[in-house]
Amino acid sequence: MRKILIILLMLYCVCASITVEAKVVVVDGDSLLIDGRDIRLEGIDAPEYNQKCYDAQNKLYDCGQKAKEMLQKLVAQGVVCKKRKTDRYKRDVSICYAGSIDVNKEMVHSGWAVAYTRYLRDYEKDELEAKNAKRGIWCGRFMRPELFRVLEREQKRESR
Repeated sequence: MRKILIILLMLYCVCASITVEAKVVVVDGDSLLIDGRDIRLEGIDAPEYNQKCYDAQNKLYDCGQKAKEMLQKLVAQGVVCKKRKTDRYKRDVSICYAGSIDVNKEMVHSGWAVAYTRYLRDYEKDELEAKNAKRGIWCGRFMRPELFRVLEREQKRESR
């Protein structure tokens, strides 16, 4: 009986840490599609794909597309995502790794995402470093992605 319990416990541990490694489609700067599964990078918030920002010369640019391009570079050689939970949109909220690189952390550290501290505080220092070094969206002015989404929803509601 004891051997059976040990085997079951080992199987549970293996199953609980199953990771996903497959063909990756980058949706935007904080979302992936892997084998039909929606993956949301935990603890970060990147500009929306259609979001614009201002660079250091105060010129408008497609920061949402730039964030997506950065994530594509990071996962180009493959990615392993560890699911932490499921969100209200049925997405796997995950921490993803490209080799030994924490992709979530690198998106914030490179300045192409902000730390989403409402859910996870792990990347606050990386955001501060990116901000101080004026990397990515921090080189100019931008609207926090969460606020951008709220305003976009309000504009759609008002136009009805």
